[in-house]
Amino acid sequence: MQRIAVAGASGLIGSSLVRSLTADGHEVRRLVRRAARGDDEVSWDPGRGEADAAGLAGCDAVVNLAGAGVGDHRWTDEYKRRIRDSRVNGTTALATAIASLDEKERPRVFVNGSAIGYYGETGDRAVDESAPAGEGFLPELCVEWEAAAAPAEEAGVRTVFPRTGLVVSREGGAWGRLFPLFRAGLGGRIGDGRQYWSFIALHDEVAAIRHLLDADGLSGPFNLTAPHPVTNREITAAMGRVLRRPTLFPVPAPVLRSVLGEMAGDVLGSARILPARLLESGFRFAFPEIEGAIRAAL
Repeated sequence: MQRIAVAGASGLIGSSLVRSLTADGHEVRRLVRRAARGDDEVSWDPGRGEADAAGLAGCDAVVNLAGAGVGDHRWTDEYKRRIRDSRVNGTTALATAIASLDEKERPRVFVNGSAIGYYGETGDRAVDESAPAGEGFLPELCVEWEAAAAPAEEAGVRTVFPRTGLVVSREGGAWGRLFPLFRAGLGGRIGDGRQYWSFIALHDEVAAIRHLLDADGLSGPFNLTAPHPVTNREITAAMGRVLRRPTLFPVPAPVLRSVLGEMAGDVLGSARILPARLLESGFRFAFPEIEGAIRAAL
């Protein structure tokens, strides 16, 4: 049995991770934005960069999956600042709190969420963790987000950055919006459909995080994406096959830009990302192909 603190425990990935951990008998402490009401809660204020270090003392691991939803709103300057602050300030709070603990009380591992947005636009070129950061809002955010974990790393805590792709789930995220459209027969390719979408089944996302928690010696960035990224056209066809619906309603790029603004560039952009380090570490995907991931979500 391990004691694991989880920030972002109510989110899509966090809630699934907590269910998986507790089902296996582990003790989970959820980080909450108010005073803690019991031993299973830890108070923090990510906006102000504060976390109750005493609540993290004695934990075997800390997992940070908190952050404002990237696709929840149009990217105004104010919302981009909210996205940035929720991640960078929250990571700083946790890393600083971890580093402040006595060595015997510190967690042995800090898993701090990141995203494949780190790489920016890759076109048809497949990239792994050795690739440099791209250019633009999301790559710059991811660089700053990961750098904020430095206090924990410098204190000798094994620190891991799972760079997550598009999570295939009907419960939320990008696919949570796609499923109702395709079920209604209103789905179709986005833009020209040639852009690569690097996906991962929710089951594999949780399994990969647990692998990174348990595998001593693993640190740094790991791409949490299935080993076979596919184009938006291929995803559209797979959704149509699985749901048995027509896919005749493409979304033209100009329309998407008018609706989403700056964020449309990332939806229309191509990210062909490979999980090289994850595979090298011995992890095996339950759903490496897109059709299996879609079926698993249903």
